[in-house]
Amino acid sequence: MQDLSFETLLFAFMLTLFAGLSTSVGAMLAFFSKSKNYTILSVGMGFSAGVMIYVSFVEILDKSKDAFSQLYANDLIGESLAVLSFFAGIALSALIDRLIPDDVNPHETKSSSELSELKPQNESFVLKNSSLKRTGIFTALAIGIHNFPEGFATFISALDDPSIGVTIAFAIAIHNIPEGMAVSLPIYHATGDKKSAFWYATLSGLAEPVGAVVGFFLLFPFMGEATLGITFGMVAGIMVYISFDELLPAARVYGNAHTTITGITIGMLVMAISLIAFKLI
Repeated sequence: MQDLSFETLLFAFMLTLFAGLSTSVGAMLAFFSKSKNYTILSVGMGFSAGVMIYVSFVEILDKSKDAFSQLYANDLIGESLAVLSFFAGIALSALIDRLIPDDVNPHETKSSSELSELKPQNESFVLKNSSLKRTGIFTALAIGIHNFPEGFATFISALDDPSIGVTIAFAIAIHNIPEGMAVSLPIYHATGDKKSAFWYATLSGLAEPVGAVVGFFLLFPFMGEATLGITFGMVAGIMVYISFDELLPAARVYGNAHTTITGITIGMLVMAISLIAFKLI
């Protein structure tokens, strides 16, 4: 990994903060969108999945293999350990999902009909329901738990390669938008308070930079080829899991098969071009 100057650390942290605060964007979209057409959101989530899937298999998993290969001077061992780390990342994400109830799991996407309930013409209707507010709060906590490892993944990727870090941060930011909706919707319905719903959504996203800082300080004393190999392998696994378990199903909910594959293709193309361009500089 490159020399970790203050500027490098600050840049990586700001990228993670940007990705996390996109939950606030989701809250605002839920409040103020007057259109029932979520095609752009569908394409955007497909784009995010395309970026994550491509960079995970083409770049990040390869970095894991290289780190292990340098440590053991054996490509076969390096590749085997990278694969193990990759599936460990998937297992970690699956475990987090398993521990969170389905009704507050952020991977359970809001449908267009559910989102339409927050249109301006319905602002006078307030559903005073404590259980609904509880759902929103627990959803915020669940998203915070999900965002913790995502924040660390963005941070470490940005430290190793700023160009990849920017792309991953952008992709995670897109996928955080509907999570902000998932938090703000039930809280707004229960309280009629947009500010409260907005801040709960924002706080859930702040788990991203917190995860970056905590993860970094826990692992920095042990940073070496083995730690990098495990970290990059698990980061790739986490992002692939997010793509297939959350982003692609959500893209279908907000659009259709064609908008989803369009987003995926554009995301992969942009990631491929950016990687090639960076290597030519």
